[in-house]
Amino acid sequence: MATPLPNSRTNPDGSATIRVLSYNIRSMRDDTAALARVITACAPDLVLVQEAPRFFRWRKKLARLAAASGLVTLSGGATASGPALLCSLRTTVERTEDVLLPLTPGLHRRGFATAVVRFGRARLGVLSCHLSLQKDERYEQGGLLLDRLAGLGVRHVVAGGDLNERPNGRAFRRLAGELQDCWATTPWGGEYSSTPTDPHQRIDAILAGPGIEVLGCGVPLDHPGITDEDLRAATDHLPVLAALRVPAEP
Repeated sequence: MATPLPNSRTNPDGSATIRVLSYNIRSMRDDTAALARVITACAPDLVLVQEAPRFFRWRKKLARLAAASGLVTLSGGATASGPALLCSLRTTVERTEDVLLPLTPGLHRRGFATAVVRFGRARLGVLSCHLSLQKDERYEQGGLLLDRLAGLGVRHVVAGGDLNERPNGRAFRRLAGELQDCWATTPWGGEYSSTPTDPHQRIDAILAGPGIEVLGCGVPLDHPGITDEDLRAATDHLPVLAALRVPAEP
């Protein structure tokens, strides 16, 4: 069993230890009770959601998942074409913005859910993404993601999502060239996020900007409160959980 990740806390120097979860929830078409149990057991401060509900009563569905997990809805959903952000009540929200990306005819519309939040004196820009299945569009979206993070105007940033690409792909390498691939930096738990019944590839990732300390990151296998049955029933991806230390603002 992996060593447990640090719990969320404010440190004596003003920095914040937080837990960030990235999770493709397949529009909540599977076992939503299992999904909520997995999220709750991870005790996240932030959840970077992909494939949030986008159609009839989508806001209510996402709000119900947040409430069942002890969280609140922060941004995204249909207004970001799928990505969304949930957060704990520990989070102070400065602003949010949902971003739609350029549409390639014949391909699915993509977007980013973004926010600037604070945990005490630690300030953080956050972005959830679900990149294209088409490799050239995916590479361009990687560049747009980096531009969007830079445009948040904050010292420390974290992004995560379903990259639809393994670490040796062009888009993944483009992102990891400027951000820390948290699994590669401090591996913890399991590596592969797809699929729950046959984990064999790492296409979901959490990426942290320079200056953030990665305390551990990976699929929360054998994590207290999480069962293999719930992981298989919840959705068609495994979650990625990271513990990060975000420095205090000067």
